[in-house]
Amino acid sequence: MKIVINALSARLGGGQTYVKNLLSHLPERDDLEIQVFAPRSLALPTDSRIVRRTARWPTENPMLRTLWEVIALPRVLARESAQVLFCPGGVVSTRAPSGCKTVTMFRNMIPFDRRVVERLPFGWQRIRNFILRRVMLRSMSKADLTIFISDHARSVIERIEKISGAITIPHGIGDNFRTHGKVIVRPTWLPSGDYILYVSRFDVYKHQLEVAEAYCMLPAELQERYSLLFVGEVSPEQEEVIQRAAARYSATGQLHIAGPVRYDGLPAVYRNAAAILFASSCENCPNILLEALGSGRPVLSSDVMPMPEFGAAAVEYFSPTSPVSIRDAMMRVLCDDERRHELGELAARRSQAFDWEKSAGETWRQLGKLVAS
Repeated sequence: MKIVINALSARLGGGQTYVKNLLSHLPERDDLEIQVFAPRSLALPTDSRIVRRTARWPTENPMLRTLWEVIALPRVLARESAQVLFCPGGVVSTRAPSGCKTVTMFRNMIPFDRRVVERLPFGWQRIRNFILRRVMLRSMSKADLTIFISDHARSVIERIEKISGAITIPHGIGDNFRTHGKVIVRPTWLPSGDYILYVSRFDVYKHQLEVAEAYCMLPAELQERYSLLFVGEVSPEQEEVIQRAAARYSATGQLHIAGPVRYDGLPAVYRNAAAILFASSCENCPNILLEALGSGRPVLSSDVMPMPEFGAAAVEYFSPTSPVSIRDAMMRVLCDDERRHELGELAARRSQAFDWEKSAGETWRQLGKLVAS
């Protein structure tokens, strides 16, 4: 089975994590040959069946990358007699030659969430999401197989467009994030004492401002006992908005913005938290929520789908757009030792449903089934 993976768009954490885990769990078959086009920043597993390929012109620019996919990649597929072209980024710009099946994934929910798009400033961001919506729908409708990573996302797309080959395969959790019951050395840069953790890059649909306001509305004794720690990429302007909100409540000393942290350093940050909070209102498969579950710490989450699809009964839910709802969820957990312990145990148990080996295994099974059809 000869597969070409076009992972050139996997330039950030989530996309690269997926490709690494998919290639780290190859099936036991000697006829498998995988050629991967990927950014230099994406380290591929060492396996004789995996071959890194390089495009002959620059592909960092999306326009140049699209031109390469339209003009050059079909020739590569024909020359190599590829049986499958897999585009995990969600866009298939390539007309595959006869005998080559196309597979894509649906990963980016933003173009299909009107609430998020309407909060974007007028200009390029809105235009980009309008274009992405049309291109992604076309890719999914024409692909031989479309992999969805949540049933919620699948239902959203299938209400808009007929998708002939659709399956749902959720992402998994890396073993390094399964820290329940383990003692993990506490990083020295963390704030002293107990902290409530929110990991995510700052954006309007991640609702860091509402979380900060909710924390500032907690009783003084809870603020003294628990600080609030934000981890994730943040601009100076976004940080200033959060700090201004904290200043209005005189809570600046207990609210910390750490900025981005290396991915391999996150398990220790999760495990040492008193509670973990995730307030996004637009996700496809919430990897951060899955990683939080693996830590065995009590988890509080947005009640917007698909978060309940993944958290089920193992999570305390709130409305991410309401600081009062977030505050009330915090108080239900922080003021009840028994509830915190229960949530931690439930989180660890729930995390067992999400496994990269299982996810990759099902993906390879479906690709093999496609080739054999």
